[in-house]
Amino acid sequence: MVSSYTPTVSALLDKVKAVEESTSSKVLLVSQTSALDGHQTPGTRQEIESVLKVLSPDSCIHLEGSAATVSQVKQEMGRCNWVHIACGADQNVQDPLKSGMSLHDGRLELLDIMELRTPQCEFAFLSACQTATGDERLPDEAVHLSAGMLAAGCQGVVGTMWAIKDEYGAEVSKSFYEYLVAEKRDNNAGGPRLDSSRAAYALHHAMQCLRKQTGDTEDGLLDWIPYVHFGL
Repeated sequence: MVSSYTPTVSALLDKVKAVEESTSSKVLLVSQTSALDGHQTPGTRQEIESVLKVLSPDSCIHLEGSAATVSQVKQEMGRCNWVHIACGADQNVQDPLKSGMSLHDGRLELLDIMELRTPQCEFAFLSACQTATGDERLPDEAVHLSAGMLAAGCQGVVGTMWAIKDEYGAEVSKSFYEYLVAEKRDNNAGGPRLDSSRAAYALHHAMQCLRKQTGDTEDGLLDWIPYVHFGL
């Protein structure tokens, strides 16, 4: 069984619309190993390198380290139709709208994302901790970074329900994109087009690969269960 979720029914209905067909995907890749707020995620560099080995470098924009500022990431998010962000993140339990991802010069917060307009963005992979955690005080509301990406215009999102291990980021991402590229449609526009409608299947494949490695022990389950797909 392949699982996919939606924060609200209206959010799902909003995505059932015609999407402008593009012949290739422009992919924004963001990696931040050491953020201004102290988040240390050294494995993010290896994660993005693993993605670049699968995708065509010509189809990717890579922002890393000092280049991955809040303003620059927001600007490129408004241009690209696929986003993959690997960094530190957390859910702010006091003020959910201040939940955010840690970049070079600050945090890309939930409120910032919700104010963006990214109708061209088909998919976002938020490879960071707690990007789909939500707030236990608001069980009937989806107040997390993944829901924010859907509100901004993304057709689908991969987020995480709790903290994930930095060491597995590269393996999960590699398996995810290898599955999508294996099903790609070749074209003459300079690169393969990633099919976001297959993202839930790609995530399922990546989780099965990780599950085989970590096993079904209590610790192993905590490694692969957090990843979840939202949207279409």
